[in-house]
Amino acid sequence: MRTILSAVLIVLVALLVPASAVAYWADHELGDAGRYTAAMSPLAEDPAVQSVVVTQAGRALAGQIDAGPFQGGVDTLLGEALRSFAGTPAYRTAWDAANRAAHAAFFKALTTGRGDAVTIDLAPVIAQVKDELVGNGVPLADRIPVTHVSVKVMEYDGLGSLRKGFRMLQVAGVWLPVLTLVLAVAAVAVAVRRRRAVLATGLGVAVGAVLLWIAVVVCRRLTLDDLPADVDRPAAAAVYDALTAFLRTTAWVVLVIGLVAALAAWLTGRVRRTP
Repeated sequence: MRTILSAVLIVLVALLVPASAVAYWADHELGDAGRYTAAMSPLAEDPAVQSVVVTQAGRALAGQIDAGPFQGGVDTLLGEALRSFAGTPAYRTAWDAANRAAHAAFFKALTTGRGDAVTIDLAPVIAQVKDELVGNGVPLADRIPVTHVSVKVMEYDGLGSLRKGFRMLQVAGVWLPVLTLVLAVAAVAVAVRRRRAVLATGLGVAVGAVLLWIAVVVCRRLTLDDLPADVDRPAAAAVYDALTAFLRTTAWVVLVIGLVAALAAWLTGRVRRTP
């Protein structure tokens, strides 16, 4: 009975490892505005995301300045200014400000289900571009309107697997990882042969890490496949990868921990058998 109970606990540990990681991620990573902004910040340098920002901002500003026969040249100048601005520190600052503003809407969508898409308001970016053009003495730059343009990078419907049970994951964000650790210790404690139980528990933890990695990959594919035609897929993929970077890193770390524990238990047994 002790062996059976230990085996059942090890199976539970393997299943709870990915659930614990997702619960902790939902509560401490997505639920925190600072960590969310830090996760999204590297996207400021992603070419696909930059392209979407430049395109959408350019469309919003095109024709906003009445330059008469020089309208085409002004629109071209604005497009070039946006592309040039996208590589500056000021753009990254504006991007972070836009993401901090977007977190409230994103978090609301995950917790309430209301909202249409994950959007980024480009008003801070446009304001920075206007200031730079005015500072450089570009004609008519002071007439650029600071338009609130929302760039849709991912549909909320595509985040159904993430949003479903999100509130429950928030509640479980602290106690579920602790429960997993307690069950792992209990699996070893109740076992008749504890060294073998350590080996099996380590392998179970490693299996749980693999399950977590598979879940992230499968959800990525499902999310991108469900995107509507008007959402840029490379940009959406970059957003998904940025948001789930913690889970992928956790999967690798937990895999290494599990394999190291299993290897240590196996080597201990080999040493003891050596005359």
